[in-house]
Amino acid sequence: MSRRTLLRWSGAALGSAGLLTVAGCGTPSDETDEPDPLIAQAERARTDAALAGALVAVAPDRAEALATIGAERTTHAEALDAEVARLVGATPTSPTTPPTAALPAEAPTVELLRERLTRSQRDAANLARTLRGYRAGLLASVSAACATETAVLLP
Repeated sequence: MSRRTLLRWSGAALGSAGLLTVAGCGTPSDETDEPDPLIAQAERARTDAALAGALVAVAPDRAEALATIGAERTTHAEALDAEVARLVGATPTSPTTPPTAALPAEAPTVELLRERLTRSQRDAANLARTLRGYRAGLLASVSAACATETAVLLP
């Protein structure tokens, strides 16, 4: 192989690599246009926490368990919000006011909370399977906590 042929092939290879690099930096995919899936999980956690708080008056015999569930779900919402903020590059000093949770339209019952926690557990587990790294671990932890709350605190 001549020196000239070698230079032509290496120039073509470098040009192709550069073209592929530029093509990879092109328009964002459709996935970036969708809202972060953790936002819905955080909203669900806030709603569950608000429901647990409202149930303390309805079921005072379960006040301790409901307070624990409310505190844990609030912690879940905060952790999920922090991960969303980290991903978009928000600084810890950025003013972030989490939206207030609206209670479900149904009258608050322990059975409704149990159903919501079961749904939250399943949704978090399903979403965790589609993500990787810390985000998947965070959702798996939320899922496990919801399963424990349902099985242990609301038998």
